[in-house]
Amino acid sequence: MDILVEALHAKGHSLTVLRTSKSWYIKKVSPHYNAITISVASNMFKNKELMTSLNATKYDMVLTDPGFGNGIMLAHYLQIPLVYNARWTTSGEAHFVIAPSPLSYVPLTGSRLTDKMVFSERLKNMIFYFFWHLNFEFLFRHQYQAVCDEFLGADVYFNDLLQGADLWLMNVDFVLEFPRPTMPNVVYVGGFQCKPPKPLPRHLEDFVQSSGEHGVIVMSLGTFISKLQTDLTEIIAHAFAGLPQKVIWRYIGDKPGTLGNNTLLVDWIPQNDLLGHPKLRLFVTHGGINGVQEAMYHGVPVLGLPLLFDQYDNLLRLKEKGAAKMLSLDTMDKEDNFLKALQEVLHEPSYKTNMQRLSRLHRDQPIKSLDRALFWIEYVMRHKGAAHLRAESYRMPWYSYHSVDVIMFLLAAVFLILLSIYFFTKCLCARTFCMLQVASQKHN
Repeated sequence: MDILVEALHAKGHSLTVLRTSKSWYIKKVSPHYNAITISVASNMFKNKELMTSLNATKYDMVLTDPGFGNGIMLAHYLQIPLVYNARWTTSGEAHFVIAPSPLSYVPLTGSRLTDKMVFSERLKNMIFYFFWHLNFEFLFRHQYQAVCDEFLGADVYFNDLLQGADLWLMNVDFVLEFPRPTMPNVVYVGGFQCKPPKPLPRHLEDFVQSSGEHGVIVMSLGTFISKLQTDLTEIIAHAFAGLPQKVIWRYIGDKPGTLGNNTLLVDWIPQNDLLGHPKLRLFVTHGGINGVQEAMYHGVPVLGLPLLFDQYDNLLRLKEKGAAKMLSLDTMDKEDNFLKALQEVLHEPSYKTNMQRLSRLHRDQPIKSLDRALFWIEYVMRHKGAAHLRAESYRMPWYSYHSVDVIMFLLAAVFLILLSIYFFTKCLCARTFCMLQVASQKHN
């Protein structure tokens, strides 16, 4: 979101960011936006002064993360266009909310399936779909609907608000993603955060250059996982120590006892700049979408250690395209699995070749992903929404959407026709039989 906000500010737009008092990343003071801080304990719709101020400002649009329902309901309250900046909603992956999603070849996130499924895998995918649906219905929808009932009106349904957004910006690129049906108001901006590398800080550049012809490995497990179990960190450090490459490891915690002289521990890394460095040979990552797309952008092969959320699915897509190898944490302590996996990705040329092919495909676009996102955001503001791109299917009951009523009508019609033919034939046969009997009696 911060990348979009900064880019919109650079184009002259005035932005207000609503943040909570417990926000992890959103700064209260920024040169790119004005911040309004809301207490987690209070309901913003009960804050009459806040809502009056928001109404009076006459905003052009709400840009929000649909993983939470607050911004969705706020857009309806203010009666202004709504744009999403992420592919995850309160009910799961956004395509399943807005677009036709045949479960025969569209795998759910978390299912660990590809778009090539045998019967048992399609069954698993179906079960996952019902699990996600029930999870949303019983854990989330009723809570949001209660807020709608109180502040927006009993005739306003949260599901309609969720599906009725004017525009869905999705950080998705079908170079990586499995092909699937989509909709006109879905705009794909995969890799919009990727950019050419900037020069490294001097201490990092010196360390990278000291690697010689062997090059450098970068390892980062993202911001959510700051520490691993001690036995795992010792295994990782020991494996790195056995390589000729230099290693930059984003790591927080006690220094592993098996750490080699070739490994530099840092608490923060300029990840995009390192991945774009010509001496980079391998990226060890948890599989967050930003890191995966940056590795693809720069053509760096990946060794994935998925931990949670969508990370397994992101890495699975790279693996299916031959650009990554995956390893689970519970198998890393067996037979030097981690070291063998490192050596395989480093020395098997197909990983690098396949990733560089993906990089060429990803970069071959008529317009940069960030510019595409900015154009469509401004498009919505210029035209006061984009209702002409939005399918009205979300207003239909489920039985109409899936044509259950039409199918039942046609089946009933066919049944009545067949039943009529049956009784007509039965009556005709009975009449013919009677006529034959009468004729037989006359003959006798």
